Amino acid sequence: MVARYELIADELREEILSGAYPVGSQLPSEAELAGRFRAARGTVRQAVAVLVAEGLVGSRQGARRIVLGAARSQSFAELHSFAQWARAGGYRFGGQVIEQRRRRASAAESARLGGGEVLEVLRVRTLEDEPVLVERTVYAGWVASVVERLPADCESVTEALYDTIGLVFAYGEHLIDAVSAGVHDARLLGVRRGSPLLRQRRTTTTHEGRPVETSDDRYRAGSVAFSIRNSIGANPLVRQAIDLRSRG
Repeated sequence: MVARYELIADELREEILSGAYPVGSQLPSEAELAGRFRAARGTVRQAVAVLVAEGLVGSRQGARRIVLGAARSQSFAELHSFAQWARAGGYRFGGQVIEQRRRRASAAESARLGGGEVLEVLRVRTLEDEPVLVERTVYAGWVASVVERLPADCESVTEALYDTIGLVFAYGEHLIDAVSAGVHDARLLGVRRGSPLLRQRRTTTTHEGRPVETSDDRYRAGSVAFSIRNSIGANPLVRQAIDLRSRG
């Protein structure tokens, strides 16, 4: 069952994307929205928080929220899969497994996933019918058989795992950098070899800290942007130096 605040967020998002609330305009106050939707102010506050996390409205407190825009921006304030983010933004999206295979975990994968046999999956994601993302995901052995049985065009592995075995992706660690498209990625994304790609490397775990997957995701330039909001009191963003000795 969809939560009440999600339904309110869906309606407000549609109005922002359609231009009913232009960029720079103000959303109605919490009291006005509560009256309109016949909901508690706390429920309205949750709905607006979703739009803040998506980068659609400003996060300033004590004032009416300002509409920032309708760009394809994905926030790290909450842990969402590509499909969950795309659906929340009202975009057409899809996915297709290109290949998958069982194999032994590498040393690096063993450190992240606990070793043993893993399932490697190469998947292409589309947005508005265009290829925008190549996912190379390695699943831990304990969940591999479930992922293996999913249809090749499964829209959301995250949701399928929840529906099938009640698995919740609770924690994620993300590293973001830029790489050049190799021959394979260039062909899958329809770009020239050497074109810039935005790479996100992530590892996700359950609430108990059990590793589920590690992935190397590569986005076509200009397809999405990532938004990170922080403050002096809480700053989860960590800048890391790249070892230049490992290049070329």
